[in-house]
Amino acid sequence: MLHEMTTSLAGDDVLRRAKEFFLERVPHFGAFLEDDGDTWATFRGQGGEEIALAVFPAERGTRVRASSLLFDQTIDRFLSTLPAAEEEAA
Repeated sequence: MLHEMTTSLAGDDVLRRAKEFFLERVPHFGAFLEDDGDTWATFRGQGGEEIALAVFPAERGTRVRASSLLFDQTIDRFLSTLPAAEEEAA
């Protein structure tokens, strides 16, 4: 499943938080950093399942996209910890 949101954080902050969150805050289904770059990271967890996460510049912050087959609830939990980007006033 694909998850997406826009946050007010910079992309490198999102990736730093993801590395800490998936390692430390998911005790039963921990996912460990497998590989990363300036705008993406992949994590490997239980049974070899993968989390792929990428960040992109957005109009009002940073767009975050993540996907996984097993870790959907964990990704939702992580995204809920990020501050949402400001909505444009109507």
